[in-house]
Amino acid sequence: MDYINSLENNTIKKIKKLKIKKYREEEQLFIAEGRKFLDFEFVPEMLIFHEDYTITDEIQKKIDRFQCRKIQVSDKIFSQLTSQENSQGVIVIYPMKKGDLSILNDNIVVLDKIGDPGNLGTIIRVADAGGFKDILLTKGSVDCWNEKVVRSSMGSILNMNIIYLEEEELISFLKEKGYKMEVTALDKTSIEYTEMSLGEKNAIIFGSEGNGVSQRFLEVSDEKLIIPIYGIAESLNVAMACGIILYKTREILGAKN
Repeated sequence: MDYINSLENNTIKKIKKLKIKKYREEEQLFIAEGRKFLDFEFVPEMLIFHEDYTITDEIQKKIDRFQCRKIQVSDKIFSQLTSQENSQGVIVIYPMKKGDLSILNDNIVVLDKIGDPGNLGTIIRVADAGGFKDILLTKGSVDCWNEKVVRSSMGSILNMNIIYLEEEELISFLKEKGYKMEVTALDKTSIEYTEMSLGEKNAIIFGSEGNGVSQRFLEVSDEKLIIPIYGIAESLNVAMACGIILYKTREILGAKN
């Protein structure tokens, strides 16, 4: 395992650049941080350890599975690379997974200009937990390879097929492939989510935290869904709403199957 103690090292400079979307896209690499990523089978590009991180026999077996570069860095270097206040001392550099429209399942999640990284990461996690493997986002949404998104997804991002499309391109695709569009919206014509009527293929569509779905999605929707508020809260966080509706969708699909 190599040891690096210079901020001028080219490898360190390359890793630091991955904190910026432009360079992530150029290199087709992203940063994931935490011990849990040593448990996944997804093959990393590089493993980075804090100099004080104890590599036990168990950890050694995990990292020996991967034929990638492994480096140990000094505290001053690691502090430049970590995005966490209480880091576990492990950073993994992964190649980006390319989304593939040709392998979409019959039930997918669509996100319209989701802006908050924590929300997107949580949505990825809850979609994965609910058995949804495909997420389509309109361009303008936050980058899914952002460190905060990756961290909030708790590793689920490695399990998902994620694709960004322009709004009209996305809508045309859904229509062409015969997806019923279930759009979450605060609209006078909305029905309670428990009453939704699913088709053979379904796209469950959620809007941004502040503005909801676009007018265009409202126009093309097959059904508009709402989660009733019984207390005095004004609204639900989009990730929470996503969890409620996706699990109800899974319940209905399970009953149908």
